[in-house]
Amino acid sequence: MTDLSTNDKIFIGVVCGFFVLDLIILFVSFLRVIILPFLLIIIALHEFGHASAGVLTCAKIEGIEVHADEGGVTKMRGGIDFITLPAGYIGSCLWGGLMIFFSKNNIGVQVISGILAAALLMVLYWADNWLPRFLVVLFLAALGGCWACQILTSVELLTYFVLFVGVLCCIYSIWDIYDDLIRRKVNESDASMFAKKCPCCPAQGWGVVWAIVDIAVLAGSTAAAVFAWD
Repeated sequence: MTDLSTNDKIFIGVVCGFFVLDLIILFVSFLRVIILPFLLIIIALHEFGHASAGVLTCAKIEGIEVHADEGGVTKMRGGIDFITLPAGYIGSCLWGGLMIFFSKNNIGVQVISGILAAALLMVLYWADNWLPRFLVVLFLAALGGCWACQILTSVELLTYFVLFVGVLCCIYSIWDIYDDLIRRKVNESDASMFAKKCPCCPAQGWGVVWAIVDIAVLAGSTAAAVFAWD
């Protein structure tokens, strides 16, 4: 095993810093307003996970809604519930993992930014209310500004922007599971509906499984980025 370089240590430190910062903000209600637009974009990616899994299982996507109270819904006909139901949490944390991994490389962060932009354009296409449309346009404008800054100056704004969103994606998936299944016990959460389809495990059990996947993706993508990129 090679020793960690200074850049590797900085990268790990920034990931850990974002992790702690995001946790503090999520647990302090009045601070959540600061990152609410980011949270709603992550919810849009969560719903995109449901929708893309629906497309892959031959469902007809009728629309995606994102609401200011941090709720969202994907309306579809058909599909395979065993695949589409967990695809929200798993999908959003995988997006987070990809953003963390590619953010350590200058070309990689631009590639994942383009893929993220394409996914959000699909959200814009499927959007069924005004909020996701407004948020996607605003986020894409911010992403484009960071991208231009990265190309035209020496400031790696896109790198830190994508890394911040990536870490938040993973953490918010875990937070959302906790919020739905422990703090508020929402009866119609993804885990609750999945438990009805697969009653071998209660909703809290499936929530724990998905949370473990989230943590593994966060840690694994950080470690992979350190060892994959110079």
